[in-house]
Amino acid sequence: MKKLFLLAIAIIGFSTLSNAQDISKNALGLRLGDSDGFGAEVSYQRALGDNNRLEVDLGWRDGKNYDGFKLAGLYQWVWNIDGGFNWYAGVGGGLGSFSVDNPNNGNDFTDTFVFAAGDIGIEYNFDIPLLISLDFRPEIGFGDELYDNNDLDFDIALGIRYQF
Repeated sequence: MKKLFLLAIAIIGFSTLSNAQDISKNALGLRLGDSDGFGAEVSYQRALGDNNRLEVDLGWRDGKNYDGFKLAGLYQWVWNIDGGFNWYAGVGGGLGSFSVDNPNNGNDFTDTFVFAAGDIGIEYNFDIPLLISLDFRPEIGFGDELYDNNDLDFDIALGIRYQF
């Protein structure tokens, strides 16, 4: 009976280990979403272990009356749902700067800000080196010109990344 019990434990343990999450060492692509007016972001992910990674995103915008950039860094934990489907959650923060020139009334302003962020999402890892994700990133910003108070943002984005 003991041998049967130990054999069952070994089989369950082996099947759990063989289904463990294997995330790509590197992934580079775009994160397309709201990004608080910063549009598309260049996104890089670096595996730090079997089920955690670091994501760094850089978004920028340059227009006739608006310039800005935003840099975000997040530590993420990744869990396998089934097959190529994973879900992930993370925490992090970043910094940014923007400048608005209003030629109509002369109310020009510039602000540099820092923010704290959370992240939760779902992703699909294709058999080819392509990763598609959809995530939700609440952010709270701290700066002088952020609507005269702390700015709370809810960012939703689609990510498309090449894995290598």
